Amino acid sequence: MIDDISIRYVEGFSPDNLRSPVMIEGLPGIGQVGKLVAEYMIHMLGAEKIAEIHSIYFPPHVIIEENGVARLTRNELHIHRGENRDIVFLTGDYQSTSNEGHYLLTDMYLDIAAELKVTRVFTLGGFGVGHFVEEPRVFGAVNHPETRKEIEAAGVIFQRDEAGGGIVGAAGLMLGMGALRGINSICLMGETSGYIVDPRSAAAVLAVLTTLLGITVDGTQLNDRAAEMEKVIESLVENERIQKDEELSYIG
Repeated sequence: MIDDISIRYVEGFSPDNLRSPVMIEGLPGIGQVGKLVAEYMIHMLGAEKIAEIHSIYFPPHVIIEENGVARLTRNELHIHRGENRDIVFLTGDYQSTSNEGHYLLTDMYLDIAAELKVTRVFTLGGFGVGHFVEEPRVFGAVNHPETRKEIEAAGVIFQRDEAGGGIVGAAGLMLGMGALRGINSICLMGETSGYIVDPRSAAAVLAVLTTLLGITVDGTQLNDRAAEMEKVIESLVENERIQKDEELSYIG
């Protein structure tokens, strides 16, 4: 029987030799912004998988791989060993399907952060505005007031009325629950329509995040995906305009 929540590290991994690690949470969410950023960085930095997380709080189905083999839904940890600090990535298939699961999973994520002696947690997500955005802004939230100036200097916007005063899921709970445990946490949210997977918003978040981390990650491929998505959006908007014109012509 599967445990409520379980984590399995790859053989040979030890948290003892990590150097001032930070954790980046990029689980699925609005516009898949956080997931896009995390997975893109994992790919570009060549981060290695160090653990799998399974839980009964994930949706009750399996994922069919390209080779036709089924596997349980899961989240994963990857690590990039940098010159000055290591980066631990938390990403995967799903967030919880229940309120209780959100809290319990977040508690485990913070347990992992504590075990790995993470010095700071960055949570990533999208901020849905309900319309397409040409130049996405990046909104932020922190769980320690003294962190705010540092984040604002990187171009992050702090406006409670803009962000609706709340952040749903792990991206928000890791700040709130992290504060109770003394874990410095920052949330970066890319402005997005919320209608589609949004690589443009992800590129904006990536630019801010890499500035804060003091590292370079080539965003070319992500920007190329954004350009491709823009063409899709333009086509959708044009089709919608034509449809409305036809409806008005019929009514007239």
